[in-house]
Amino acid sequence: MNIQYYGDFCFKITTKPNGRATEDIVIVTDVPEKATGLRAPQGEAQIVVLSHQDREIPELALIKGDPLAFVTPGEYSAKGVTLVGLPTFRDAELGAVRGRNTVFLIESEEMRLCFLGALGHELEPGTLEKIGDVDILFVPVAGTDTLPFDKIDELIRKIEPKVVIPMHYKLPGMKTEWPDAKKFCDAIGNCPDETLAKYNIKKKDLEGKVMEIVLLNND
Repeated sequence: MNIQYYGDFCFKITTKPNGRATEDIVIVTDVPEKATGLRAPQGEAQIVVLSHQDREIPELALIKGDPLAFVTPGEYSAKGVTLVGLPTFRDAELGAVRGRNTVFLIESEEMRLCFLGALGHELEPGTLEKIGDVDILFVPVAGTDTLPFDKIDELIRKIEPKVVIPMHYKLPGMKTEWPDAKKFCDAIGNCPDETLAKYNIKKKDLEGKVMEIVLLNND
């Protein structure tokens, strides 16, 4: 599995799912909106996951290949990939301030990914139980318009993923003003010194990992 970061909530995940060992499947999460100043992933995708964006956002047209778009909670199977969407909100007021959000669980290559999207509140015990054991957690860390900063570390420790990939923070070239990843790294205390352009991971590589932080750049 190969993971690339395009900024904000957008990742490009290239995987060889169950039953398709010779065919790569590309999953794109939350296509960046034009206002952010970020570019969308190039090339074709087979699956697009939108945690909190409207299905009709014009930026979705930038993704080639006529991908299947998953927007709402539910259980899905597509292209050999299993997806589960869990209903959540973008704020602590049941969506009254910023609206709804969907946490997506993605299973491929015997790994379980949890994409929190624009989650803006603490998770209920029932939702945490449904999330279950997580190999890779994608978590927003700006602490402004998503989960409050003082709750981020607490949530990570509740989920106990093997790998944590921060998202939704200030990157070069962005027009939106958010904090960079430094505040998160200072608080959690075990961020790497260098960022990666790509993260390659296999199931066997996860052995012994406990909440390891991986910082990706969008170069």
